[in-house]
Amino acid sequence: MASQIESKKHYVLVHGACHGAWCWYKLKPMLESIGHRVSVVDLAASGIHPAKVEDLHSFSDYSEPLMKLLAALPAGDEKVVLVGHSYGGMNIALAADLFPHKIALTVFLAAILPDTNHRPSYVLEQVYEKIPSDDLLDTEICDRGRLKSLLLGPKFLSTRLYQLCSKEDVELAKALMRPWSNFLDNLSKENNFSQEGFGSVPRAFITCNQDLGLPLEFQQWMIQNSGVNEVLEIKNADHMAMLSTPQELCNALLQLASKYV
Repeated sequence: MASQIESKKHYVLVHGACHGAWCWYKLKPMLESIGHRVSVVDLAASGIHPAKVEDLHSFSDYSEPLMKLLAALPAGDEKVVLVGHSYGGMNIALAADLFPHKIALTVFLAAILPDTNHRPSYVLEQVYEKIPSDDLLDTEICDRGRLKSLLLGPKFLSTRLYQLCSKEDVELAKALMRPWSNFLDNLSKENNFSQEGFGSVPRAFITCNQDLGLPLEFQQWMIQNSGVNEVLEIKNADHMAMLSTPQELCNALLQLASKYV
């Protein structure tokens, strides 16, 4: 491992739907304890961010805290390793499109991986076609007029996302979930992510072999559809690898970053 940490790196960790920066509470100190800089962010209306989901008008509004973080990085500063989990893959794709010069590597952790050949909504539309709505179990879906929101239910969390996590982590998640929107209609009207932006930044994908939240077959389809530079698998990890197998995820990130930063 020593060879993997010869130079300090800056990791920026982006959560998925209904979650917040809190979900990285195990991984962040692991990376920091070996000398790396780690930034975590609450996307708008997530975690302890003060906005409510009904206050948001677009995917850009939802992503704004991440864009502000990247915009504030000093010019010439070392490029970051940008990690997106689950739906957070969409946020890091937008970030790479806007700030390719500030990002050394994007890492999609069991994440939605868009491409540059279709509208940003394309891969999300494929998700909803291939995953039956019944699989959402007790997840609440609410029509808020301008947008539909979703709140992951306790049964869905414990049996589909957190099935290998500790009971304590399941309870933490139940307490901290917030309503979220996929902004599908908005994304269907946006321009493709560009080859010069998102397409120019190296990208890696990490799969979790016990993932029940995002089917592995669909993850493999996204990898083939978009193309990636590296693919790693974490064994005995559920969808929430940062909680169920944090050390293995830490090792995987160190391995990937050592090749690109």
